[in-house]
Amino acid sequence: MPNAHPFAELTPDVVIDAVESAGIECDARILALNSYENRVYQVGVEDGEPLIAKFYRPDRWSVDQILEEHTFTWELADLDIPVVPPLKLGESTLDEFAGFHFALFPRKGGRSPDLNLDNLLIMGRFIGRLHAAGATKSFQYRRELSIGYFAEESASFLLEADFLPADLREAYQSLAEHLINRIHGIFASTSSPAQIRIHGDCHMGNVLWRDDTPHFVDFDDTMQGPAIQDLWMLFSGDRQTQLAQLSELVDGYNEFHDFNPAELLLVEALRTMRLMYYSAWLARRWDDPAFPQSFPWFNTEIYWAGHILELREQLSAMDDPPLVLY
Repeated sequence: MPNAHPFAELTPDVVIDAVESAGIECDARILALNSYENRVYQVGVEDGEPLIAKFYRPDRWSVDQILEEHTFTWELADLDIPVVPPLKLGESTLDEFAGFHFALFPRKGGRSPDLNLDNLLIMGRFIGRLHAAGATKSFQYRRELSIGYFAEESASFLLEADFLPADLREAYQSLAEHLINRIHGIFASTSSPAQIRIHGDCHMGNVLWRDDTPHFVDFDDTMQGPAIQDLWMLFSGDRQTQLAQLSELVDGYNEFHDFNPAELLLVEALRTMRLMYYSAWLARRWDDPAFPQSFPWFNTEIYWAGHILELREQLSAMDDPPLVLY
């Protein structure tokens, strides 16, 4: 019987053969790292430090989109912004083996950041530098952050793919319509946020702290979007705590790039879009055996009831006053 998912063909032998096809001699040590969208491995190298091999999910990104991601990270690295760009394999940073596109990265250590106020000031400085570089030109092939893709298509997929329980389907459909209308209204009322090249998925899991410096990793979701998308996921706690966090982030950010306070109106709309997209992402990947194994709580009656409740809370949150700078 043929394998149900293409990643089933990515065996340890294929991983090692792929790395060796790039001219690197492996020592047969291989360790699967925590990754779901793609497959990422630490691979031992003869007489050298291990490398990180990233195998891209087939048919998710085009070659042009992947190379544009790589070009952006190298542009940042050349400006001494702490990112981890892929190694250059001959004339390119992307190679192909056995039907899989892959890239190799140096292994970089680090710890999860402690986002106290001092560190948030530092984070703001580095995100400001990243955005100053990102604003100098536009992506040609990467996705743009849009309501259509992250909210409308997510809701449509869940309804059309019949993931929702029958007794919750109508409630979700009605709620999704209200949420999308509200999001459109918020974006329309925000004075033309600049669309720049951003990280796109700048949460604490994609930041490693080393030598008192944040190192940004995993630019797989880099996109054209508003600057606030790379900041709002760093806020947590009650409103007063978030206001203090925002103040430190923006103080650091403004040292290198001008922050637009009008974009604060978008925070809860962006959070809502992320929640909608996340559920649809899990549903879209449910044929990948790694997903039912890693997310056993998904696609249950309890999950969908909780998701709808969370989205109802977001409908209310989008009517609350936005965060402000003092």
